[in-house]
Amino acid sequence: MSERRVRKTGKGDRKVITKLCNEGEWWSPVLKDEAINDIERGRHAYYVMVDGGKVDIHVVNIDGKKHLRTDRDGKGKNNLEELPDC
Repeated sequence: MSERRVRKTGKGDRKVITKLCNEGEWWSPVLKDEAINDIERGRHAYYVMVDGGKVDIHVVNIDGKKHLRTDRDGKGKNNLEELPDC
């Protein structure tokens, strides 16, 4: 499994994450559904850097729909929503 650092995100309605990006990387951008599939099948891991530490991106199920999220880091913010747009 390879690890992919995410530096930017695409956002849709209500800031739902629609894609993950890292300019200059061959895989970028990757759409939400493809990233979910990668994570669930163990093909690729995605992460962001927060205060010098790696924070993994996970798949969560909310009201029957799959979303991308990071673990809570105690800062009260959604790390993916806070990234610049791609």
